[in-house]
Amino acid sequence: MSAKVPNRECIDIGIVVERREVDNPWEDHTWVPVAIIPGAQAMDPSGEWLVLQKGEGWVHYHAGTLTLELFPGETEGYRSNLAGEWPFVYIVLNPGEEADEPELVPFLATACPYEAESYTEDSEQIVEGVPMPPGMAAWVQDFIDRHHVDVAFQKRKKKKAYDPRKGGFGDQSRPKIETPKGTRQ
Repeated sequence: MSAKVPNRECIDIGIVVERREVDNPWEDHTWVPVAIIPGAQAMDPSGEWLVLQKGEGWVHYHAGTLTLELFPGETEGYRSNLAGEWPFVYIVLNPGEEADEPELVPFLATACPYEAESYTEDSEQIVEGVPMPPGMAAWVQDFIDRHHVDVAFQKRKKKKAYDPRKGGFGDQSRPKIETPKGTRQ
């Protein structure tokens, strides 16, 4: 199910994106990732999309293939994801920048909610979780079982605040200037 590479495992997944018509004065449609296709063949996300199915006011596209990678250092995030009622694969879509690109381009697929959250700061990107198939959840759990290491919480010590009465930062004290006797300083 996955390619073996030192310290990580990966699988190619197809990204299914929905275009839905909306009644809104500022936009006539919305885009949202709705599913994945585990083991999908390579398909360039910035190329032409494949129509999978249509309905009244909506279309599902296979928008490209991305590689979902698992890393040993992110197992805490994977554990958090699998602990929920339903695990997700998080998809990040970027706006297409070139004239020949689609309106949106699949950029990232991850099983780590913390990594996905870091992309929510850019309002141009769309970040959504889609249901993770049970077989993929088992694969992620197996990866966690083999690579997770509990790290004890260590409280950081508070650094001393800067005190201008004690001189500059660090050991950068000013040299003393000698004044001749009988003059005011």
